[in-house]
Amino acid sequence: MSFSRGLALALGALLACDGTAAEPGPGPGDVVLGTWGGTDAGLIADDTSAHLHIGCTLGNVTGPITLDSSGRFDVPALYNITAYPVDRGIVHPARVVGVITGRDLYLTVSLTDTAVVLGPVRLRLGTEPGMVMCPICRRAPAGPPRAPAAWRER
Repeated sequence: MSFSRGLALALGALLACDGTAAEPGPGPGDVVLGTWGGTDAGLIADDTSAHLHIGCTLGNVTGPITLDSSGRFDVPALYNITAYPVDRGIVHPARVVGVITGRDLYLTVSLTDTAVVLGPVRLRLGTEPGMVMCPICRRAPAGPPRAPAAWRER
């Protein structure tokens, strides 16, 4: 092996080993969990429900958000597009559709009784929702960003 090829391989191996292990993504049947934040958007999910914001709108999913084999989901929700500055209390049936890629979640909300579509937005696991334009639903992070334990065990 030539010196330059050996040096290139060694340098490539050194750059690949930066001391951080990539956390595996979700698998089929996994449930979306945790705080996911982005610019004027956020999702807070547990194993029984989820609450989300895009701008000054908000919605709720009843039940877990379960992923398919491609890391995608499509769940029903109730969504309020007039939540701020004066909440008129009008909720619409909606679909929340998304996909997780690594630590990023891309989602879109589509109201099923109107032509309103919000998103897509990009959210990051463990990131506080950056509700800059709208002061609703701010929450302090619970700790350092981490993928759910089930994802790390793969």
